[in-house]
Amino acid sequence: RESTTRRPRPSFAAARARMLRHAARRAVRDAAKSRARPTWCATMTTSTDVEVDAYKVGESTNIKWHEGAVDRATREKTLGQKGCVLWFTGLSGSGKSTVAYTLEHELFKRGKVAQVLDGDNIRHGLNSNLGFTAADREENIRRIGEVSKLYADSGMITLVSFISPYKKDRQRVRERVGDRFVEVYMKIPLSVCEERDPKGLYKAARAGKIKGFTGIDDPYEEPENAEIEMVVAEADGVMASPMEMSHKIIDILEAKGFLKA
Repeated sequence: RESTTRRPRPSFAAARARMLRHAARRAVRDAAKSRARPTWCATMTTSTDVEVDAYKVGESTNIKWHEGAVDRATREKTLGQKGCVLWFTGLSGSGKSTVAYTLEHELFKRGKVAQVLDGDNIRHGLNSNLGFTAADREENIRRIGEVSKLYADSGMITLVSFISPYKKDRQRVRERVGDRFVEVYMKIPLSVCEERDPKGLYKAARAGKIKGFTGIDDPYEEPENAEIEMVVAEADGVMASPMEMSHKIIDILEAKGFLKA
């Protein structure tokens, strides 16, 4: 005799759990298929059916410059100043960062917006993967040159403190930034820097513990036509006042029209 007993229908909770298990399995399969390529990475197919990554940089022709709706003049009018790059260059121990930070503070007291980009600080982050070979020094300056240009284009008074020992590297940044590039040469005798040696680097370089140190076994190429030349000290070792130097630079910025829009 055929049984007429019906199998009980699954509860709503059981059906929902089964549905979720199926969905989870599908998600795992889909993830495995797409793991080799992120879903956000756009591609295009050329006439020869070769897949090209539309976000590839370098020689790719797919990268286009996009202009924003807010131009530099509008930003500068809002800030009441003109964006520029003050490029402090000089030997280690020449007072670049000290004067740059003093200047930053004095500009803020006058209601201006400024930012210091310090060489040591940048090597803690953006340039932490670079050493001190000639190639790495070049890349170090190239990167910070591009960053400083972005800051200046936003209307920022950008104070860059880098040894930047090679003329060609500084010249490339000048060409990128244009007439808003102001080179500040912190002029000081090597002997005075060695005497000061605030970080103990010259002593270590003389002992052979540091190789390729600027001024010891790697050259520093002095600027020939810097817009601003600060005589930090003469051979007697008497240091100029950072505050006085910052005030001189402010006078020059005012004369050049950077402190008003």
